[in-house]
Amino acid sequence: MSSSRDRVEDTYELQNDERLEELHSKLRTLRGVTSDIYDDVERQNSALDNARDAFSSFGSTLALSSRRASQAFGLGPGGVKQWRTIGYCAAAFIGLWILWRVLFWFWPSASSPP
Repeated sequence: MSSSRDRVEDTYELQNDERLEELHSKLRTLRGVTSDIYDDVERQNSALDNARDAFSSFGSTLALSSRRASQAFGLGPGGVKQWRTIGYCAAAFIGLWILWRVLFWFWPSASSPP
């Protein structure tokens, strides 16, 4: 009887060892998955940090451009006033009109006989 009992114990011992090996295998798989998830989260955090930095830089650049535009159009302190900008545009238009008239005066016309 003792030999049959030893065989049963050996069988149980082998089954326990197999189950233990299966559990170790599952544990290694779970550790691998956990490590992959951690690496993916770190990559995503890095990408989010880079995106945040890019948007922050864009926001600063946009604010600086807005400030410069408001100064150029006289909306903020130290900027060119609106009437001055309109005056520059009108003077440029009148100057181009005078230049066109002077050039037309000296330019030979196509309707005159040779």
